[in-house]
Amino acid sequence: MLPWLPNGLDLLKAKLSRYIAGWVFASIVLIELVILVPSYFRQKQELLRNLESVSTEVLKPILSDPLYQRMTPEQLLTKVGRRRQEDSVILGFALYSPEGTLLGTTGEAPALTTESWNRRSVKRQFSAGGDRYDVAWPAQNLKDKYLIIVRHNSVPVRTELIQFLLRIALLVMIIAIFVTLATMLALGMTVIAPIVRLRNDLIAAGEAISQDTADPAFQTLLRQRNDELGEVFTAFHHLFQRVRHEIATRQLAEDQLRAEQAKAEELLLNILPEEIATQLKQDLNPIASRFDEVTILFADIVQFTELSARISAVALVEQLNQIFSTFDRLTEQYGLEKIKTIGDAYMVVGGLPTARPDHAIAIAQLALAMQTAITKFCTDTGEPFRLRIGINSGPVVAGVIGLKKFSYDLWGDAVNLASRMESHGGVGKVQVTETTYHHLKDHFCLEPRGPITVKGRGEMMTYWLVAAKPVETPWMVEDSPKQPSPLGDR
Repeated sequence: MLPWLPNGLDLLKAKLSRYIAGWVFASIVLIELVILVPSYFRQKQELLRNLESVSTEVLKPILSDPLYQRMTPEQLLTKVGRRRQEDSVILGFALYSPEGTLLGTTGEAPALTTESWNRRSVKRQFSAGGDRYDVAWPAQNLKDKYLIIVRHNSVPVRTELIQFLLRIALLVMIIAIFVTLATMLALGMTVIAPIVRLRNDLIAAGEAISQDTADPAFQTLLRQRNDELGEVFTAFHHLFQRVRHEIATRQLAEDQLRAEQAKAEELLLNILPEEIATQLKQDLNPIASRFDEVTILFADIVQFTELSARISAVALVEQLNQIFSTFDRLTEQYGLEKIKTIGDAYMVVGGLPTARPDHAIAIAQLALAMQTAITKFCTDTGEPFRLRIGINSGPVVAGVIGLKKFSYDLWGDAVNLASRMESHGGVGKVQVTETTYHHLKDHFCLEPRGPITVKGRGEMMTYWLVAAKPVETPWMVEDSPKQPSPLGDR
């Protein structure tokens, strides 16, 4: 079968085909019934007239007899009785006077009487069972002397009417079935099959769009049509291509938007801690939190200002970027939070925005790692860079300020004191306050510097952070309980 020809079973399965075929069948049957009813009654009247003609033929010779006017009722009944044969359709007569008085009957008495008859016109009565037919002849038809009611055997008429109905019904069914099948075939080829192909193409188009696959082989493209359905198919194909284009354009835009959002998110996380960035996106109100115990680190590259006067701006920025990128990786490695850079100064804090008990230890580890890392960089004269680092522990207030170019910053005396530790520190050394010393003394080697004068604070006892204490192993300490690692269980 050609791809555009419908399958008979498919036509029967098609709801639209069944619906239309049902209406066509019902319409044909209804039309035939409208035609059949009058035809039935005409056939019935014709058959009954034929019965009447039999009784007319019986009565005609009697009425033409010259002696008719002198016949008594008994004579008339006897004469019509002789004319009634055994196989005749006439079953009986009833004779009445012109006034409606029964004068006598012969054979089977008619059911029709003068009481239900006006006696001025012919009266006909068909029995309920259809097997008897009575005809009443008025006096004027019988030369004004008698009234006669004739009873006929209408069984043959009933049989003929039934056969007539069966023939007509069979013909109607044949015509209805033939026309319905022809309609279904025509509809199948011209309407149903194209609609089914369009339905399948719509399903395929939906799956191709939802799964983002290649364009399917549309069935509606197999045969060109120059009618309204062809226009629908063309519109569908154009719509599909437009939808494809719109989806591709939207996906491209969404991909670009996601890329920009990811870039913006990355930039935001470079400026703010993740928790603070999340809170800022959800709430535009000022963000501020107090932390009772954190450790702050300030680091400054020694003599970088003098270097900036000797080399180009591009070289200077490139050098500073390499150094601070290294510090950024170390900060991330130890799980600390970079706050900001100011010129050649670098600020880090431990213990916020998420509190941690080893904030001082992590900062000390970072400080020692930064001192090691800076030695890998050198000036334009080949000399290695050196750092001056200051550390302090204490309470701070942290928050985001500003509406544009906002930043996450720290405030408090602990921050100022950490900055003083850096500015009053030594080249290539890490200076810590006494507060930080108590956090580190069990895990690191520290040397007392002695009291120094700090602006705004007077004399303070400070310490140099030298190195981490070595980790004791069981073979180093016999019969002694296991000691905690100087670096903690990290």
